[in-house]
Amino acid sequence: MKNILWVLTILLVLAAAGIFSFYYFGYYEKGTMSGRVMRISEKGLVFKTYEGKINLESFGALRGASPIQEVFDFSVEKRDTKTIKDLQEVSLSGERVNLHYVKRYAKFFWRGESLYFITSVERSRDKNKVE
Repeated sequence: MKNILWVLTILLVLAAAGIFSFYYFGYYEKGTMSGRVMRISEKGLVFKTYEGKINLESFGALRGASPIQEVFDFSVEKRDTKTIKDLQEVSLSGERVNLHYVKRYAKFFWRGESLYFITSVERSRDKNKVE
């Protein structure tokens, strides 16, 4: 009886570790969004996370329609210092950028407030800035 209980406990721990790994490391979607970074900030009391907003500036389907202002929230892994630095620079310059992201399956409070995590910043070549 002890052996069966021991084996069941090990299987339960392995299953929990596998499920946690899937939700923590896996991602549901990978893509790019384009717009102007409105802000990037460090938030939190105990667990500091980097959170930001991007204005996607979509255009209406009809000719001559004014742009639709769509604001999108995102997070950045704390260890990704280059991406954080790039986001801080483009948020101050106002240039249009492409943000490469992954969408995670689940939120973890120590990781970020959003399911969308920016993995890299692609700066525009023409340096189109807001004046």
